[in-house]
Amino acid sequence: MGIDIKKSLGVGGINSNINIFSTRPVSGINFRGDTFESTSVNRFTTEEYLRTAINTNPNIKAILKEINAPVKLNIKELQELSEKHAMTTQNAAGGIISNLPKALKQHVDVKAVKDAAYLHDIGKVLIPAEILNKSGKLTDAEKEIMHKHSELGYEILKNSGLDAKTLNLVKYHHQNASHTGYPKVPADFFTDLNLQILSAADKYSALTEPRVYKAPMNNEQALAIIYKDVAKGNLHPFVFKALKDYAMNDIPQTVKS
Repeated sequence: MGIDIKKSLGVGGINSNINIFSTRPVSGINFRGDTFESTSVNRFTTEEYLRTAINTNPNIKAILKEINAPVKLNIKELQELSEKHAMTTQNAAGGIISNLPKALKQHVDVKAVKDAAYLHDIGKVLIPAEILNKSGKLTDAEKEIMHKHSELGYEILKNSGLDAKTLNLVKYHHQNASHTGYPKVPADFFTDLNLQILSAADKYSALTEPRVYKAPMNNEQALAIIYKDVAKGNLHPFVFKALKDYAMNDIPQTVKS
């Protein structure tokens, strides 16, 4: 299995040591006269932003119409995403990156991966609650609706000003090298290092978090399942090792039920 190694794009972050008397621009904050606003990606998870995105992008309503789902914002899911899964996935992605060999780490677009890790499931705020919270197995029709969340997330964020790499990570975070994930991709689609990191982080977080339809797995159980992706050629062994080092040796953020 190959990995597309390209020169890394810029890496950004918020400087916690802010000099309030400085006139220099601070990463993560825009100053406008006597006001300022956060440029953190969590601004795209507010109810105000989401309603505007839904009302101004006809593709969102078209996707929902295609799957016969209502145009309804799930505020509870939005809150749970922001407080739990978005953060744990971002933490796991950061942990994987930190534990990668230096030769691979230098090719990771850290900002794009971390931003996408926080935003990857934002499309679920448009998935009907009865499907998201179903305790039993989903029907084929329900799976089709659930699988649209990654495309919906892409459409929600498409006009946000986020770069194309971050947007595509959100859209394809359930795709893999075997092309057995979703949404459908052309034959030449390549799951690069950034996408593999996000996918592994998302899967690890989902497996170790509680859901209405399952209890949380422990680290060893989750890693055993994810290792199957290595055996299938869908996950680079070094990415898996970095995840394992994070899960077993670092201090992960634990989500309580």
